[in-house]
Amino acid sequence: MQQRATFAAEVGRRIQRLRQARGLSLSELAHRAAVGKATLSGLEAGTRNPTLETLYAITAQLEVPLATVLTDPGTPASEAEAVHGAAVSAVLLESFADETVTTELYRLRIRPGRVQVSPAHPRGTVEYLTVFAGTARVGPVDGPVVAGAGDHVSWAADVPHLYAAEDGTDVHAGLLIRCTVAVPPADPA
Repeated sequence: MQQRATFAAEVGRRIQRLRQARGLSLSELAHRAAVGKATLSGLEAGTRNPTLETLYAITAQLEVPLATVLTDPGTPASEAEAVHGAAVSAVLLESFADETVTTELYRLRIRPGRVQVSPAHPRGTVEYLTVFAGTARVGPVDGPVVAGAGDHVSWAADVPHLYAAEDGTDVHAGLLIRCTVAVPPADPA
């Protein structure tokens, strides 16, 4: 439990640092991300556990990849904890960045019985999903595709997109996200 509290505090610290670097008030970021101000305040204080949906909403408004708030630059991604959403649990396995592209690799589990909608990522973001087990329905909200074990699909993720287990069993997959927004430089603090 202590490790989870530390993770939440670190994620909150990163969100606050990014928000302040962009000159946004807590109220402004909460409004833009469509999350409650109390929720955002609790995240920044490290007293609330972040959900995948909330983190995606916040990072979309900060125009940074999700990995930016999950780990500090230079920290091995393998130290990142799982982040859970309504239907998806994701573990960051690796994050690569150069001046123009950030690439994130996640291990995904999509649980049956729910649909998770992710907000649009920055323009030019593409997601690539390889399904190892189960059958997933993924992609743009207005045109998802079905992928079974052994299938590989990709879609433009700069529009709202969804993840769902199609056949009542867990989906196990790898997700690669390529984002044309560079990760901000490390904060010396």
